[in-house]
Amino acid sequence: MTLLYLEDLEPGQRFPGTTRIRIEESRVTAFAAEFDPQPFHLDERSARASIFRGLAASGWHTAAVTMRLLVDSEFKPAGGIVGAGVDELRWPRPVRPGDELRVESEVLEVRPSKSRPEQGLVKVCTTTFNQDDEVVQTSVSNLVVLRRTKPA
Repeated sequence: MTLLYLEDLEPGQRFPGTTRIRIEESRVTAFAAEFDPQPFHLDERSARASIFRGLAASGWHTAAVTMRLLVDSEFKPAGGIVGAGVDELRWPRPVRPGDELRVESEVLEVRPSKSRPEQGLVKVCTTTFNQDDEVVQTSVSNLVVLRRTKPA
């Protein structure tokens, strides 16, 4: 595992995911029951009558799975994946039981911190795909990344 310091990152770099996670129906309904208890996340019959036309994972479930996949990916910023905020989060299509998700991240921007010379901010677009390479989530996040050395 090679840690990536701020100086190692530049716009356009891509980091593929190294694992996939299969979305099980029992996990969809368990997550929804605890965190997003809407009928289209809990019950197939209710879900068929909804805009989803079938059981769909909560977007927040997709976001949580994406985080796990991101941690397991080749993107290893020094200091960990420490979020400073999310500029954009989109779910263009539902995640269904049986889907297998994977991620890919792209560095959009790198900038040293003016107030904290030991770190900087990296803007990253993370895209989550299903097994058919359809996009199920995109996010643009700002991450705190350590610098290898403090500037003089």
